[in-house]
Amino acid sequence: MKVVLLGTGSADGWPNPFCRCESCADAVRHGEIRGQTAALVDDVLMLDIGPDAPGAAVRQGHSLAGVRHVLITHAHSDHLGPQALLTRSWVAGLDALEVYGPADALEMCRPWVGPGDPVRFIPVSAGDRICVGEYEVRVLPARHSVFREGDAVLYDVAGPDGTRMLWATDTGVWPAGWYAAVDGAGFDAVFLEETFGDRGELSAGHLGLAGFAEVLGELRSVGAVDESSDIVAVHLGHHNPGVVELRERLAVLGARPGVDGEVVMVGGGRGGSRTLVVGGARSGKSRYAEHLMRAQPAVTYVATGGGSTDDPGRAGDGEWAERIARHRADRPSWWETIETHDVVGVLRTAEAPIVIDCLGTWLTARLDMHGVWSGGGITPVEADVEELLSAWRDCAVPVVAVTNEVGSGVVPGSASGRLFRDLLGRLNAAMAQESDSVVLMVAGQPLVVRGESPDKPRSDIQPRVKPR
Repeated sequence: MKVVLLGTGSADGWPNPFCRCESCADAVRHGEIRGQTAALVDDVLMLDIGPDAPGAAVRQGHSLAGVRHVLITHAHSDHLGPQALLTRSWVAGLDALEVYGPADALEMCRPWVGPGDPVRFIPVSAGDRICVGEYEVRVLPARHSVFREGDAVLYDVAGPDGTRMLWATDTGVWPAGWYAAVDGAGFDAVFLEETFGDRGELSAGHLGLAGFAEVLGELRSVGAVDESSDIVAVHLGHHNPGVVELRERLAVLGARPGVDGEVVMVGGGRGGSRTLVVGGARSGKSRYAEHLMRAQPAVTYVATGGGSTDDPGRAGDGEWAERIARHRADRPSWWETIETHDVVGVLRTAEAPIVIDCLGTWLTARLDMHGVWSGGGITPVEADVEELLSAWRDCAVPVVAVTNEVGSGVVPGSASGRLFRDLLGRLNAAMAQESDSVVLMVAGQPLVVRGESPDKPRSDIQPRVKPR
């Protein structure tokens, strides 16, 4: 299943637009603007449809024209914006729509159905097992209510590809007896609410960090969650600590915060995806590569250019030292930076997602090491390239590599320049052939030239792509 997180924020989003607290200010500084939590599954199934969701889908580049089914958890206004049913009816030729949810939530929807629009309402309650198109859905209880006990539910969704996910928002901590319903589930992904950070006492109908940890622990104890499960915190609000601290505290629990616009491949884990980002000088390629990894709880940043003090070729270069220091400061504090030319070794042993920046400086180092400029042959360099390609193919974690585009300029005026251009051009082509996605950066704008977009940048992200 492909799950697009249309929103990952609480009812008031994060930051709250009326708030001046440090948590809201920190979210703005980091460019992590969250709308109300909702998701789109395989372009045909929606999980909640609050008032933010349709607009978020459009801004993120997704159409809702193919949606055939909606699963509503409850009738609170951030999860249910029934006016979307009316605006949908203004479009001719759409297929019938099935809307599932607690009876009270469906009653709020009925007045919004357009005349003659084929919308079917199917009431559900905890304990039901239903077929929703090609999806097998179990309806689970939620410790949450709108009008009365039992009028909010959660969803256990099994996809046609055999993957399984838990959509668990809104809810407080489950009573002990409720976990039997997911005994042995082995969810591939769990989207679990975490609204209140260290202020869990604010409501028994939501989770703070302590409640999140308790629920996650219980899910592990009954086999609903295992080491391969992707645990994503959603419904995040400004009572949480700042962006960096929240990531660190969730990472301790084996979880991570969801990000608006993120695409989660359920069952694909976070391993194995390979993205090549190509661009000219100061095209925004490095910034975009870092942006692709923003949702990961831990990242290894491989700087192949060396630091200002450990690269003899840069000794005494003050401008280079300043550039390195600025780039280090720009990276998230929870990332580990490794300055090395042994990219193959990092790929072979990685346990956390990787950003490699960049292949051009890696190739330069191999040419220097094998004495190509002083008469050595390029055969050892070509062997290094083959080893790199093998490690790239076999890497078990998500990896993004940055490289320079060398095919758009004039023919270099020196033999050494032409050799470097030819070797890097061939390396880029070989890496692209082994990549799931290839993105060309032009004036700070990403153009997908191979595969699906690894990430559809949102309008609030694009202004942060500053050329390097």
